[in-house]
Amino acid sequence: MTPCEDDSSAPLTEGSFCVPTSPHARAKRRIAALMEEVETLKQDKAVKQRKTTYYVSQGQAIRRMVVLYSPIEDLIAENDRRCEDRDIISTTEYVHIVSISISLFTIRNRQDRLQRGYIELAKSLPWIHEKLATLDHEESEEMLRKLKRGADSARGDDTGTLKDLVASWVNIECCPTPLIRADDKYHRGFVNDACGRLLCPAEWHWEDPAVRAGIRDRTTSFIVSENSWPTFMYENYEADAKNLERGLMKSKLLVMGFKAIFTSPSSANEVDGDGDGADIIENCRRARRRSDQAKVKTCIRFALSNITSWRTIDGDFDYQIFWNNIVDFFEEAPGAAARYRVDQLLEWWTRKVFGRNHRQDLTSDVISKMSVSALAAQRQQMEDAAFDSD
Repeated sequence: MTPCEDDSSAPLTEGSFCVPTSPHARAKRRIAALMEEVETLKQDKAVKQRKTTYYVSQGQAIRRMVVLYSPIEDLIAENDRRCEDRDIISTTEYVHIVSISISLFTIRNRQDRLQRGYIELAKSLPWIHEKLATLDHEESEEMLRKLKRGADSARGDDTGTLKDLVASWVNIECCPTPLIRADDKYHRGFVNDACGRLLCPAEWHWEDPAVRAGIRDRTTSFIVSENSWPTFMYENYEADAKNLERGLMKSKLLVMGFKAIFTSPSSANEVDGDGDGADIIENCRRARRRSDQAKVKTCIRFALSNITSWRTIDGDFDYQIFWNNIVDFFEEAPGAAARYRVDQLLEWWTRKVFGRNHRQDLTSDVISKMSVSALAAQRQQMEDAAFDSD
């Protein structure tokens, strides 16, 4: 027997307490162990990659259906704060605070927006609430980073899509001379008559030379800010100064923008009638989400402007406050009559984008009289008659 061969009967090497083994056998075992480690690392990498892909894809819904600006961490922090402080401030105390301090009301209003955002987040990503409760801090931070990556990526995709599409829509709707180029943002905004008319605040008339000059020269008499509703948000791009709610949120441009983002770019070409009703149940839920409505209007405003990259402030116009104003229009109705009008507006959007449907009217009694149920009953009767004859 050579020294390189295994010998279970070999004596222990003096001083090391090891049983001599074959170097070849040891190398094979070491290689096998290393290969097992490599396979484990590959599996871990694959699992991490799947998680990354999943979180990034799920995050794409956040800027579209939850909030356009607020960080996800702020939504979570606000929900945590409410869980800890829910019994501290009573309704009576809240009313008292509002009556004595506008600044505290503003804080509370912001907190309410964040909490509504968290509720929408939990609706859009039903698994996230449980994940936040079970993951440790580092895992939770990593998950939120990946969600944010997907959210910002989707926002970039949507603004890029609308930048091109809005140019062609404005060319068709307004017939400007020269036509607006899809790859040119510098000649949009108020320097362009067509875009300027659509961006003009509802309380002014773009056809007035003094208004055009004042806006373009940025005089103090014509400050364009988020405190005005742009004309492009109105039906037929015309606002009624005596009833500014009439036609608001009903423009053709908004419907085309919504359909381009939430159904498909090609569907945006069909907005004159009601929608075709495809995937009506889920899409009706989507059409009724206020954050979806606000996101489209904000992106359309950006596409009409001459700023070349996404940012919060454009001159005197604050996009984040503009977003809040739109959400508040839907969420903060001053009374029952205004709430009814908001519900009617959302029904109009559902019908305009996704078509009419009456599934809620399909009661058990109605279904029982339809041919599928009638055939089932007839087959059962024939089966019973055959059994009785036997």
